[in-house]
Amino acid sequence: MKTKLGYTDRHASAGLTARLPDIECWPNQFPGYEITVTVPEYTSICPKTQLPDFGTVTIRYCPGKQCIELKSLKMYLLGYRQLGIFYENAVNRILRDVVKACRPKWCIVRGDFSSRGGLNSSVEARFGKPGR
Repeated sequence: MKTKLGYTDRHASAGLTARLPDIECWPNQFPGYEITVTVPEYTSICPKTQLPDFGTVTIRYCPGKQCIELKSLKMYLLGYRQLGIFYENAVNRILRDVVKACRPKWCIVRGDFSSRGGLNSSVEARFGKPGR
């Protein structure tokens, strides 16, 4: 399918299955607390225009048996730098990959993206419900 502006199904699914570095984890020692990781230098590439997207990605989660190892998370997120993916898809993919890696009790991934054409966008994806 192609829209009036020339967006195709290929654009819509770009980056969703690209190979990225693994997110590693380590054993959690305590129950019932939250971890928030803020990444103020997120970048990726728009699959349609090939222009860079910039934003801040925040990952908030309650660990189950494992916590995310931060260096591997950084390397994983750096993998987006040259990846063509819409930022709506990137936020949802980051959530999917974090949940797969560490199996949190709940997780929220939020992307706050820089202005483009006078419009700011925030995208939030959730797994589970905080407080459970």
